[in-house]
Amino acid sequence: MSKSAFIVPEPYGPIPSVRQLLWHRREFYGFLHFTTNTFTDKEWGYGDESPGIFNPAAFDADQMVGVAAGAGMCGLILTCKHHDGFCLWPSRFTEHSVKNSPWRGGKGDVVREVSDACARHGIGFGVYLSPWDRNHADYGTPAYIAYFRSQLNELTSEYGELFEVWFDGANGGDGYYGGAREVRSIDRQTYYDWEKTYEIVRRNQPNAVMFSDAGPDVRWVGNEEGIAGDPCWSTINRDLFFPGIDKESFKTGLSSDMVAAWDSPQDLLNAGDRDGTSWLPAECDVSIRPGWFYHSADDEKVRTPENLLDLYFQSVGRGASMLLNLPPDRRGLIHENDVRSLHGFSRQRDDLFKRNLANNGRFTASHTRGGDSAFAPERVADGNPDTYWSADDGICTPELTIDFLQPVTFNTVSLREFLPLGQRITRFAIDVQEGGRWNEWCSTSGIGARRLVKAEPCTTQRVRLRIVEAPVCPAISEFGLYYGERGEHL
Repeated sequence: MSKSAFIVPEPYGPIPSVRQLLWHRREFYGFLHFTTNTFTDKEWGYGDESPGIFNPAAFDADQMVGVAAGAGMCGLILTCKHHDGFCLWPSRFTEHSVKNSPWRGGKGDVVREVSDACARHGIGFGVYLSPWDRNHADYGTPAYIAYFRSQLNELTSEYGELFEVWFDGANGGDGYYGGAREVRSIDRQTYYDWEKTYEIVRRNQPNAVMFSDAGPDVRWVGNEEGIAGDPCWSTINRDLFFPGIDKESFKTGLSSDMVAAWDSPQDLLNAGDRDGTSWLPAECDVSIRPGWFYHSADDEKVRTPENLLDLYFQSVGRGASMLLNLPPDRRGLIHENDVRSLHGFSRQRDDLFKRNLANNGRFTASHTRGGDSAFAPERVADGNPDTYWSADDGICTPELTIDFLQPVTFNTVSLREFLPLGQRITRFAIDVQEGGRWNEWCSTSGIGARRLVKAEPCTTQRVRLRIVEAPVCPAISEFGLYYGERGEHL
């Protein structure tokens, strides 16, 4: 056994599970909001829509997935059933599905086609299954839970490997409900019996993360604008609220129930908690258009490439993920305007990160853990996410310096911590040497999965990472310097 095996730092605080670690590495992936709403021009269907209106005559899963993969997305999540209850697969448990639509002569399966296309293009596939169903006659009764679980079992056992299963927090209200046309209310804290429900996912898809406001693996960021808090901690308190406690108690933690957390404080969801007791990272969901479903009236309201780059910095760049919705149009294609903007964003992002200036520098550090090369400062630029620079126990504020033979100009810094050891650094600063003196270029809180900082361009031959505050020694797996054009607001 090597010397380094005996001196690996102890983890600090909550640490991610294996499935969460796999999810963290995706960073940027997409949503496909598609159902009868696409053909009724609605955002939320009532549940009385006829399957006959669903007929995307030019449906092409490879076009959708190809657009996403070409833009650097690592996966796609499909709204297999939204609140209207219409199923994009021929579920054995309802007639309200594609099997009673004219599309593909009633023999089609959107879920299958998108899943297969994701496999062909080498990206992950995920499913969205709305707990609320405004079509089903049994919604609000125990019989519906059996129905919901049967559908969840179908989606998680018959469509290959999934990277994420997405549960919406909207539940209960007015709906068609098999012709009753009434308002139905449920107790979101108890109705779905989530502990038993998500056992289905764990059994069928052990590597898939589950999303809801409260997790159990990934939390909502508290808004649908794609913006994480600054900082946005991956740790959070989720065990301080229990059913029956008044809403004032939400100020101290999340509900442990997957759907009841809909009422959780948005500032807590947005920022997390530095001293949180659970690893529950944030996902930033946002649509490329004003709505989640396609509306022709929004064809000229698609987000610009510059705006998308800004959102990337405010989500991925704050340790969260970026979940960007690309709503297929009535043809069953990603609209040309969306494609144009998405590819423009991809080009800007690729241009920014194509050259890591730090690779041309020489790395030194004030401390190296055990004097062991396994923890040497150059580990931050070896391209291996499983190696890292660290210092001895008790050395909580060390420094790492990059020296260049010739001056370099940068305006972007990328940092990553080695997540299996937890989120260790509270605050850091980047300094640049000018005229023989160190000047602070930036100072901010939180690194985690990734921290992107973009500021005014600076030309220098020496750059220093200074750990300002940390309860334990650092474990930094990446330190990159880049130069690129600015987005709209950065």
